[in-house]
Amino acid sequence: MASLRTEIGALALEKPGMVASGIMDETGPSMIRMIKEGAGAAVSKSIGCEPNEGHKNPCFSEVCGGLVNAMGLPNPGIELFEEEMRTASAHGKIIGSVYGAKPDEFAFLAGKMEDFGACAVELNLSCPHAKGYGMEIGTDPAIVKSIVSAVKSSVSIPVWAKLTPNTHILADIGRAVQDAGGDAVVAINTLKAMIISPEFARPVLSNKFGGLSGKAIKPVGVRAVYDLKSVLDIPIVGVGGIYGWRDAAEYIMAGASAFQVGSAVLSEGTGVFGKINEGLERFMDEYGYGSVKSMAGAAHE
Repeated sequence: MASLRTEIGALALEKPGMVASGIMDETGPSMIRMIKEGAGAAVSKSIGCEPNEGHKNPCFSEVCGGLVNAMGLPNPGIELFEEEMRTASAHGKIIGSVYGAKPDEFAFLAGKMEDFGACAVELNLSCPHAKGYGMEIGTDPAIVKSIVSAVKSSVSIPVWAKLTPNTHILADIGRAVQDAGGDAVVAINTLKAMIISPEFARPVLSNKFGGLSGKAIKPVGVRAVYDLKSVLDIPIVGVGGIYGWRDAAEYIMAGASAFQVGSAVLSEGTGVFGKINEGLERFMDEYGYGSVKSMAGAAHE
């Protein structure tokens, strides 16, 4: 029978799917619940140095093919998130997601996440709706390299970098992560998007711009993973529009060693991981893939 066990560098997971940052990951119990539902790991919401209220409402809207949000990275700050991380990491593998404005901030936050029990840290370098963070720094290879280098020198756990699709130099960004010693890249974050109300002749979201997630972005994410696999030696985690086992299989065949699920948890429920796992196992058995590793990058051959 096919094995769903996979490895992202030094980190081994019994199941290849993870909860993406920003979904069911605000508390320790919610992260534990997702792992019990079939996720191999959970990625925490993105945490900064200080508490952040995020953007004012409206900050979220459903659109055809997905969701657009401009939450603005709301979080309680790293010190107040300690209890949630310790609670969750005692029951499963938790990747701590962090964001900052400078390399030393990322390094400080990553160190805290390691202290709190995180098995890896994910650097949010690509949020399209957080001023001063994310996309602004995530599209500059030199800045990305300096951030990853600073974090690598401050922690002993694996360091992942979450990349933006909102750039024409994605391969260069990926290479910057690899050159700095990063252990994996996560692709992709949301696409920069906007909704306008014709009746009011103004943007719907308070921040004007937001990030598009959901089914509509899957082909973009699959292409990004395929392109990154062509130029990188480090592992890739695919994310964006995964709702079923076929979506997950596309990402794996494009070159991903694992994947993350976000928006589908909202529409399909927490049982989505179990359904994806069962579907992947059936497919792998039928087509002769004994492991995720043997399937990863198959579309390149």
